[in-house]
Amino acid sequence: MEKIAVIAQLLFVPLLACTPGPDPVPDGPEEATSPTSPAKVVLIAADDEYRSEESMPMLAALLKRDHGIEPVLLFSQSKDGRVAPSRMDHIPGLEALEDADLLVLFTRWRDLPVDQMAKIVAYVERGGPVVGFRTATHAFKFSADHPYADWNETKIAALVGQRWIVHHGHFSDGEAPLTRVTTSENATSPILNGVETPFDAYSWLYHVTGGGDALAPESTPLLTGETLRSRQLQGGRGDRYPPVQPVAWTKTNPFSPTGVEPGRVFFTTLGHPYDFKLPAVRRLSVQGVLWALGREAEIPAEGVRTDVVVPYAPTNSGAGGEQTGRSPAQMRSAAGL
Repeated sequence: MEKIAVIAQLLFVPLLACTPGPDPVPDGPEEATSPTSPAKVVLIAADDEYRSEESMPMLAALLKRDHGIEPVLLFSQSKDGRVAPSRMDHIPGLEALEDADLLVLFTRWRDLPVDQMAKIVAYVERGGPVVGFRTATHAFKFSADHPYADWNETKIAALVGQRWIVHHGHFSDGEAPLTRVTTSENATSPILNGVETPFDAYSWLYHVTGGGDALAPESTPLLTGETLRSRQLQGGRGDRYPPVQPVAWTKTNPFSPTGVEPGRVFFTTLGHPYDFKLPAVRRLSVQGVLWALGREAEIPAEGVRTDVVVPYAPTNSGAGGEQTGRSPAQMRSAAGL
C-alpha cells in the first residue's frame, strides 16, 4: 500500500505543475501601477520682503524627507537665471502646475506677464488645493488694464480668504516677537495636532477682520493673534483695526468647477523668516500641506516631525534685503534637497 501511495504522489506532482496559475502582472512603469505615487507640490517663493526663497526650500525639504512628497520650487529670477526676489515680472517653470497636486503660494505684488499668470489661474480654476503664506493676500499687483487685474484684490480674497488691508506695524524688525498666537475658540482641525500654543511670532499682525472687514465666507479660523505692539492702537484706530485677528484658517477653493470636489485651502498670515525657526510654525506649515492634500489621516496626534533637514538660519526680513547671486539649484542644495 505504501508503494502505491508513493506512485500516486509522483504521478500527481506533474499535474500540479501543469495547472494554470493567475495571470502574470504585465510589465510597465512603476508609476503606472503604484497607487501611492508621490504628490507633486509646487512651491512658488516670490516675495521681496519675507525671504520666502529661504523658508520655502526648508519646508520643501521637510515634505520630501518625511512625507514622500515631490516638491517643485519656483522663484522669481533674473535674466541670467539667478534667484531675484525683487524682480516682479518673471517666475519661470509655472508649467509645472499643469499636473500639480498642490500649489503653495508665497508671493508679494507680482506683476506677471499674461502667459505666466494664465498658468496659475488655470490651476486655480480646475479646483486645485492651495496653501498660502502671509503676503499671498497681496500676491499680485497688476495695472488696471492688465487682463488679470481682478486678481489684485477681489479674486485673491475669494481664494485665500482676504486681501491686503493694513497691518499693526513692525518695530525693530526681527529683534523681538510682535504677535502672540493662541488657538482659536472651538478649533479642532488636525492641522493643529501638536501645535502648542501660545507662542510668540515675529510677524507683525495683519488686519483681516473687524471694523467692517470679514474673512471670505465659510472660512474657519484655527489660530488667533494678538498684537504685542501696534501703530494702529497708538494712533487711536483700535475700533477700525482690532488688536486681535485670525492668523490661520481653512476654507475651500471657490473657483472649483461645478461637479468637482472643491480644492482645500489653508492660509496663514504668519511668514516672517524667523517664524519658521519655531517648531510650532514648521509643524503648522507641514500639516497644512498634508490637510490640503487630503492626507490628514497621516498627521499623528502629537504632530509631525519638525527637526530641519539642514540648519535653518534665515536672512532677516526687509524689502530689498535679500541675498543675491544664487541660482535655484544652490537654493535647493542649501536646504538639503
